[in-house]
Amino acid sequence: MTMLRLAPDQRHRVELTLNGKARSGLAEPRMLLCDFLRHELQAYGVHVGCEHGVCGACTILLNGRAVRSCTQYAVQADGTEITTVEGLAEGTTLNALQRAFMRHHALQCGFCTAGILMSATHFLRQQPHPDEAQIRDMLSGHICRCTGYAAIVAAILDAASGVTDEVD
Repeated sequence: MTMLRLAPDQRHRVELTLNGKARSGLAEPRMLLCDFLRHELQAYGVHVGCEHGVCGACTILLNGRAVRSCTQYAVQADGTEITTVEGLAEGTTLNALQRAFMRHHALQCGFCTAGILMSATHFLRQQPHPDEAQIRDMLSGHICRCTGYAAIVAAILDAASGVTDEVD
């Protein structure tokens, strides 16, 4: 990996794929990726909480891997593929995980939800048939002050099992 030498006050073009579309914007070398996504590319589903990678609210998929966008600089994301919560649904149709969260009322204020959905997406790709303990272990990297996690665990278990008992 080549180290970039960037002037601290100079803005640099960052080009990436965001939710399947080529996007670009300008970022100072010290601009965090979460701020770039929100303020330059208007991906407002990326929430900024602790700015230390602890709370998980800013979790995105970077080249398919769940990462905290507050722990990386925007210039480090040049040339990458990023998925945010806005990229999970297909058009206006929520994906299976999002529908499970809705069915189980797995959110209250919603601040942490986007990050949890992104981590759970990555987790379920790696572990398609998890048990409750594995889900709770994955969720230990997220802070939710509203739900108590029970409905979130139930929603992830539901999505993993492919249960589709939605009431129309």
